[in-house]
Amino acid sequence: MAAANDPLVTTLLQLLPAAGGSLGNETMRRRLSERLGHEVDDSAYAAAREALVAAGVVEKGRGRGGSLRLAAATRADLQRVADSAAAYRGDASRTPASAVAARDAGAAPRRRRAARDGDDGGATVGFEAQLWAAADALRNNMDAAEYKHVVLGLIFLKYISDAFAERHTQLEAERAQGADPEDPDEYRRDAIFWVPPEARWPHLKAQARQPGIGQLVDDAMAGIERDNPALKGVLPKDYARPALDKTRLGQLIDLISNIRVGDQASRAKDVLGRVYEYFLSQFAGAEGKKGGEFYTPRCVVKLLVEMIEPWHGRVYDPCCGSSGMFVQSVEFIRAHANGNGNGGRAKADISIYGQESNYTTWRLAQMNLAIRGIDGQIAQGDTFHTDRFPDLKADFILANPPFNISDWGGERLRDDPRWRYGTPPPGNANFGWVQHMVHHLAPAGVAGFVLANGSMSSNQSGEGEIRKALVEADLVDCMIALPGQLFYSTQIPACLWFLRRDKSKLPSPAGRRPTEVPKGGAGGEGSAPRGATDRRGQVLFIDARKLGRMVDRTHRELTDADIARIAGTYHAWRGEPLESRHSRAGGNPVSYADIPGYCKSAALEDIRKHGHVLTPGRYVGAEAQEVDGEPFADKMQRLAAQLREQQAEAARLDAAIAANLRHLGFVT
Repeated sequence: MAAANDPLVTTLLQLLPAAGGSLGNETMRRRLSERLGHEVDDSAYAAAREALVAAGVVEKGRGRGGSLRLAAATRADLQRVADSAAAYRGDASRTPASAVAARDAGAAPRRRRAARDGDDGGATVGFEAQLWAAADALRNNMDAAEYKHVVLGLIFLKYISDAFAERHTQLEAERAQGADPEDPDEYRRDAIFWVPPEARWPHLKAQARQPGIGQLVDDAMAGIERDNPALKGVLPKDYARPALDKTRLGQLIDLISNIRVGDQASRAKDVLGRVYEYFLSQFAGAEGKKGGEFYTPRCVVKLLVEMIEPWHGRVYDPCCGSSGMFVQSVEFIRAHANGNGNGGRAKADISIYGQESNYTTWRLAQMNLAIRGIDGQIAQGDTFHTDRFPDLKADFILANPPFNISDWGGERLRDDPRWRYGTPPPGNANFGWVQHMVHHLAPAGVAGFVLANGSMSSNQSGEGEIRKALVEADLVDCMIALPGQLFYSTQIPACLWFLRRDKSKLPSPAGRRPTEVPKGGAGGEGSAPRGATDRRGQVLFIDARKLGRMVDRTHRELTDADIARIAGTYHAWRGEPLESRHSRAGGNPVSYADIPGYCKSAALEDIRKHGHVLTPGRYVGAEAQEVDGEPFADKMQRLAAQLREQQAEAARLDAAIAANLRHLGFVT
């Protein structure tokens, strides 16, 4: 059977009329041969046709020799895409290809379920799945890790070219007032990248079908880096390599030409940001374990951000991947821009610092920030051995370090000043990451990060002593056990750690001193200014393993409702006002109460009794069981009678089976 990424399948879909007309089989086969440049025999055409019919993408029509047309559901998907001005512009002849795997990958049913449930998880804006399907169909046999940079580099180029073209048109209209559309300063003044003539998208699109298109794209990338120092060394420049199929590269350029991503309307909707993130997630899934090096699932990042609320000050990620933590932090600020005390100036009060050891991932990080207009200092290098920000004291730290890495060079760092709470074992970097983040925390700073579940209970190679020292220093603020199957990179169960330097204070707006609060009791008792609760000597445990929903057979995600519940529990435990979660300007505290099976505020003495193990399940206990009110004696009598009935039915079925076998000549 033909595969979804077979060029024959893709081209066949491109040739079918989007409006619902049909093409005869012989006409279709002839046109396929013309388009592909070689004879398509009957058997190859039949295989492609039957694959699409079986997938429900196309349907057979009537006619003397048979015909083919797009299925009604596929046409509806295409119409929905075509109607979105932010998604497509003009080139309707190619839109059928972009509808392929919404059905193949199950994206459309998931969107319908999400709409029904009132929660899309922030995953898509409606057309990313179709765009991904068409781009993936052009991948052929190229490795996902390699193709990732081909596609994302072109999407970035399209973005800056769109923004440039829009401003260029405005300047052309202002020539009479002295504007010069070819003056780079006219663009830089508005924070728009200058695009030299050889890098402008219309030029590349016009040459997309030429054999030299790879070199033209490389020249475009080099020209943009030359004229925009902030992008130096960031863009991929290997499109001319012989291993990259230039015909498919041209088709990919044609495909990306169908979306507007950099004009003002698209930037307002963050069209490119959503496409870029969706593609990152899909590449992470395609690459499996390696995908975790550059992508943390959006729901996990969103939970971390909603917990620690990095809305002002210095934000640091020591292993930043593709910068997802920073993107979500800025989205958080923008979502609450009217109430965070900075007058809606979303970027004014946040400074971003990140480091990434993998060079190609570092490039993804730079592009991911650039497409959203986020300024940040993203350094490249090994965080343990070449700390690029040795003197940084961060107000907020967000991270998803690689789990349990053994080849981190710990044996060369035995006397490192960061190991204040104990030397991490050379065979596992988990507590190296933890102490690196503690080292970089400001006096009132808070850190939230992902680690493998083993970090909560391991006593190997001194890890238990390090964890004990962190607990006794009263740095551990909250521990969350996550559900399984959240990550593309590993099936290892994961948890979230939250560390806080000073648990006696609530955060305050930049420029103001944190508010001191008198020490309160466990479970949220005690009073303090603005309803704050002093949590010194206590740790909040949350068991979220039963939360989330399956988005496909192998991956789960936390819904917005799950995230709100977990973050709300934490902020209630902290004693933060309900009416002003982000304004910090008064309001009543949210009440907190332990919930068996879900959350527990534990004192240090309780944690000592458990040997400083931080697994939430040890503290939250069992979920309360519903009492049905039936007396035990009556229940046992009823269940015993039910058992006898089932045993009798089993005996009857056994006898019937034996009789049937004898009737067929088999002696039992």
